[in-house]
Amino acid sequence: MEFNTLEEKIIHARTLENPPEDLQDDFFSLLKRGIGSDKTYLTYRDAGQNRAEISYREFYEHVVNTARFYQSRGLKSGDKIATISHNHWHTVVQYFAAWFCGLVVVPVNLGEDDNRIAYILENAEVKLALARDEYAERIQAIIHKAGELNEIEVVICDESVDSFSTEDGELREVEVNIESEALIVFTSGTTGNPKGVVLTQRNLLEDARTISQWHNIDGQTKMMCVLPIHHVNGTVVTMITPFFVGGSTVLNQKFSAGHFFKAIEEEQVQIVSVVPTLLQYLTNYYEGKEVPESEQFRHIICGAGPLTVKVAQNFEEKFGIPIIHGYGLSETTCYSCFIPAEQPEKEHNKWMRDFGYPSIGIPVPANEMDIQDEDGNSVPEGERGEIVIRGVNVMKGYFNNREANESAFKNGWFRSGDEGFIKKDEEGNRYFFITGRLKELIIRGGINLAPLEIDEVINKAPGVKAGISVGFENDWYGEEVGAYVQLKEGAKQDKKAILDYCREHLPFSKAPKVVVVGEELPVTSTGKYQRLKVAHLFEEWKEVQFRE
Repeated sequence: MEFNTLEEKIIHARTLENPPEDLQDDFFSLLKRGIGSDKTYLTYRDAGQNRAEISYREFYEHVVNTARFYQSRGLKSGDKIATISHNHWHTVVQYFAAWFCGLVVVPVNLGEDDNRIAYILENAEVKLALARDEYAERIQAIIHKAGELNEIEVVICDESVDSFSTEDGELREVEVNIESEALIVFTSGTTGNPKGVVLTQRNLLEDARTISQWHNIDGQTKMMCVLPIHHVNGTVVTMITPFFVGGSTVLNQKFSAGHFFKAIEEEQVQIVSVVPTLLQYLTNYYEGKEVPESEQFRHIICGAGPLTVKVAQNFEEKFGIPIIHGYGLSETTCYSCFIPAEQPEKEHNKWMRDFGYPSIGIPVPANEMDIQDEDGNSVPEGERGEIVIRGVNVMKGYFNNREANESAFKNGWFRSGDEGFIKKDEEGNRYFFITGRLKELIIRGGINLAPLEIDEVINKAPGVKAGISVGFENDWYGEEVGAYVQLKEGAKQDKKAILDYCREHLPFSKAPKVVVVGEELPVTSTGKYQRLKVAHLFEEWKEVQFRE
């Protein structure tokens, strides 16, 4: 199929040959549904395990008051606001209030360095930033340092959810529909600057609908969120999905292996979404301890990072809890495929263990998937190629980044940059597998890290002539960061000095944990680094947990 423009490619990649029924609700109508309901929507557990319960009715009232506040600040439909916060139910209110009146949320990951946060605020054209009081000083300093950001209004949020809301005045009617932009999530590419993934209200709600259908989530289901809600996984799977069906969710300020099962039992949780790193933490924490039992708990949803057969098998055998493995990207809202949620144990184990990689499953109804070669041709079963996706959960595009859009949308599909293959079952269902990346991102604990940013620091380290960052397989984080270096002539081999320099100039998550010294860097004929060719040199650190 020929496309004359980039816009045609993107439009085609966001459609399906057999589209689902039209969504009956946008966020505005979903919120109004909760006006008179005393059913609990959110239970918030802070770091000290203190609880707060918020009903649908209370949530609606907080959202409306916050929406009035936004309008009192002169914000109009389509304007961007940033949220600077750890997991907190106030932040969920801020998200929904923004969508209620047509604003676009830009979540800020506080694990990023100051320069990248400044870039995100500028690139996304943020007009107002909501910062929890413990982070306000840092954000104000970032804005002050970057003079072009001085027009951003910073609103400090404390423990009173209504501290910046207002009950005065009428809500002005705004133009909001399911195609309104809702979220810009910044995700790292192989280059230094992150890319802003633009998701619409339809993207969020279609993925919520397809997740709820796949996992049999309804108004009686209680989920739990232990992942950061600045990421689509935490937001879409365990915030929006239960809201979409009238269910409830338990929001944790942060993950704690020691409190994980206790919270599940106390709150009577049925489904939790995690990344592979947390499976390893739980398995390790309960080594030699009695394994807790929760009769109502159904399964774990797991994705957003490399999962090995070993980590999955160890967890399932220890806890007797099935992992419903899946795959997706911020660019496809969240999940694009899962293994079936209700399978006989023998069949489940086959797809999770027998092919060298745990299967990421079958495409969900919101999208189609394929494995293609560079020219957009489907490859035969078992042959490796690039995972491509098209459907109603595919992003609107990268914000202010035409070059990235030209690269990502080809032949009417969104090209993931991930390598995989397909195996068919006896009924002809196509099970997908991911084997690695064509793009050389490092995915540590479900978070994308840009290798070029890390390369810059490695190459300034003492004694280094040239070096590259390498993502190597690690049981704790899926991947960890290593440094493969050439030393300057006559330089002493001081690996500790290199590591110390990198940790001084990078956050711990991005800093190399291991240095391997070699004679030359692996490159292609065109001079492009081949990081994957030296990843095997870090195999002896596969089982090591690196601590800050």
